[in-house]
Amino acid sequence: MDLLLAIDQGTTSTRSILHGPDLAPRASAQLALPQHFPAPGWVEHEPEDIWTATLATMRDALAQGEAQGGATAKDLAGIGITNQRETTLLWDRRSGRAIHRAIVWQDRRTAPHCARLAAEGAGGLIAERSGLLPDPYFSATKLAWLLDNVGGARAAAERGDLAFGTVDSFLLWRLTGGRVHATDATNAARTMLFDIRRGCWDDDLLKLFGIPAAVLPEVRDNAAEFGSTEPGLLGAAVPVRGMAGDQHAAMLGQACFAPGMVKSTYGTGCFLLLNTGDVAVPSKNRLLTTLAWQLGGQRTYALEGAIFIAGAAVQWLRDGLGIIQDAAESGRLAAQADPAQAVYFVPAFTGLGAPHWDAAARGAIFGLTRNTGPAEICRAALEAVAFQTRDLVEAMQADWGDQAQTVLRVDGGMTASDYAMQALADLLGAPVDRPEVQETTALGAAYLAGLQAGLLPPPGPAVAHWRLDRRFQPAMPRAEADRRHAGWQDAVRRVLT
Repeated sequence: MDLLLAIDQGTTSTRSILHGPDLAPRASAQLALPQHFPAPGWVEHEPEDIWTATLATMRDALAQGEAQGGATAKDLAGIGITNQRETTLLWDRRSGRAIHRAIVWQDRRTAPHCARLAAEGAGGLIAERSGLLPDPYFSATKLAWLLDNVGGARAAAERGDLAFGTVDSFLLWRLTGGRVHATDATNAARTMLFDIRRGCWDDDLLKLFGIPAAVLPEVRDNAAEFGSTEPGLLGAAVPVRGMAGDQHAAMLGQACFAPGMVKSTYGTGCFLLLNTGDVAVPSKNRLLTTLAWQLGGQRTYALEGAIFIAGAAVQWLRDGLGIIQDAAESGRLAAQADPAQAVYFVPAFTGLGAPHWDAAARGAIFGLTRNTGPAEICRAALEAVAFQTRDLVEAMQADWGDQAQTVLRVDGGMTASDYAMQALADLLGAPVDRPEVQETTALGAAYLAGLQAGLLPPPGPAVAHWRLDRRFQPAMPRAEADRRHAGWQDAVRRVLT
């Protein structure tokens, strides 16, 4: 029993990866996850799609492992779950069925609610307790919307008939046959309902958002005993031993164990985290103070900057504009762009995240001329990710000082593009390290399960699971990078509301 199964439930796909005791991937299965857009700025998932894809990919990965060497569910030391954070579900405790589609982290329907909270001066309390800002990105206003807009939901919640959870909690409920309603500290920390310093749900925040405590899950460490799966699901009961939000799992997968280390994940969005050790650093630059992880009851903190649109911009080039056939083509086309054209693409499709936090901002492309074509637009889309990353790094350096390391560890789908990673190093003016195993989110989930199972050491100097694939060194003159970044900042100012 030394194999580990990681569930990586993301915004656009669900993946399960079978890992060996050395954390080397053995088998992998992935299914796309449809998104639904019922109104402008609204983004939803069908909860049953999440569940069926999760179960199917788990079974597929195990089947591959069995075909390779006879591995079965009985050989699993544990399951680790990592998930898209903030996505909000509310389900009936008796049937296990959700009462509404999942409201995805990208959803902006609660922007007016958040604006009212800010106008009423609630931002100080929210930041002090949760480390977050009043923004529709987080779970609390999503949950309040469900309670107020689904018929009978609030009364049922107050009776204790409903359960709230982010995706991790929903999957755990289904995997354990409804026996366990729990979450981990990192997912709890993204709700705007959790006191990150005391490590518990906060009564004042619950009152502020009108959330009955009866719907809340129990909060546990990231490496813990979360219960066992129903035997019929995989062929044997398997303990769930690790859970973490995707960005926190990626931080563990990137072995960013020391204060000052920085990782950035490029998936649908971009999320940059700086390890601040046992100190929860209040941000003066509109970053988030959050938990990095909680192990053995001890909390490690991070500063975080969130970019809502990164890889999603490349998807838009493919699906919306039709100027590329696949994501890999974006870098090849961008390399053909006319260097004399200063085209800037601000991908504020769902507002702007850190450090602007403007839910009403919308996307725009600036600097178009008659000579502008697909190549220039592709380059602008990839550079937008680099410019937004630089904005976050500069905000973190202002909050944390010179303790922040200058090397950026990167992961996620976009990091497969050498062009995008070189552009990131150039415009950031710092080295960018890409690891051999780029699925670091799943790697972190597997690490947590292995840690709880006693197969792997605690975070510290032993980082044998992290290996460098390639370091991208900045090659662009600093003055040129600064000039282009100034043009980006001007473009951003034009879309702010």
